[in-house]
Amino acid sequence: MRISSVTRRVARADSDLNRPVPSRRPLGVALRTAVLAFGVIVPAATYAELTNTTLVGAGVRSRPAYDGSDSQRTELVPVVRYFGQTWFVRSTQGPLEGGVRLELTPGLHAGAQLAYEPGRRRSESSFLINHGVATIGRGASVGLHLEWDHVFGPVPVTLLTRVRRHTDADLGTEADIRLSVGVFKSGAVSAGLFTQATWADAKSTRSHYGITPQQSANAGLPVFGAGSGWLSASGGLLWSVDMSRDWVVVGSLEGRHLQGDAAQSPLAERVSNHYLSVGIAHRY
Repeated sequence: MRISSVTRRVARADSDLNRPVPSRRPLGVALRTAVLAFGVIVPAATYAELTNTTLVGAGVRSRPAYDGSDSQRTELVPVVRYFGQTWFVRSTQGPLEGGVRLELTPGLHAGAQLAYEPGRRRSESSFLINHGVATIGRGASVGLHLEWDHVFGPVPVTLLTRVRRHTDADLGTEADIRLSVGVFKSGAVSAGLFTQATWADAKSTRSHYGITPQQSANAGLPVFGAGSGWLSASGGLLWSVDMSRDWVVVGSLEGRHLQGDAAQSPLAERVSNHYLSVGIAHRY
């Protein structure tokens, strides 16, 4: 019995010695494999904000009556993105805007734009109606921008800075910086993330969130003096689904948070709002 037991143990040890050892790939090979896998998931992006493909279409958007409002409204919006040799028009990176731009170096453009400014309508907010706060009419702004586009491996990145001065001098000037990054692509579905920060001068902040003594007497709200500073910060998700070679469905979800004096204003019922949009466009 003892001899048989020893024999079995020796046979088992010999079997273990001859068993193939699992291969271990070097770390560099593993990293290259991960990068290649990521490249399959996120190739050149097709979402509207991160491509220069021409798009023309329409969509619907859910938005607050104004940033800081408790009232939400739905409206029709254009889906437009066109970049020619010099001229451009787009609605996919915030405001509807168009103008001229020149390439300074590969991937870096500078330009000038005319943009639509939606204003603030009293009829869209029960708070504004109840306090008799005046409407700020629709208008336009003129400005300058600088845009940098680059692809890090399979990941597209866009960095855009803009300065916009309202054509009504009393409504002041705003500037923003916006970063967009492609994060996913699988089959017909693409997605990206973006973040944006907006700064406003004293005229802009005061016209939208300040309350003068006369307005206070009429609206029953405390006097509030607003100055220059950061106006809002936002972040969100971009996505698109290719329906065919020529048609694409695009959308975005954005959360926006008021900053500085705007967040402290009596006109701010809340400091955070959301925007949701979806549209369909023809690709050219």
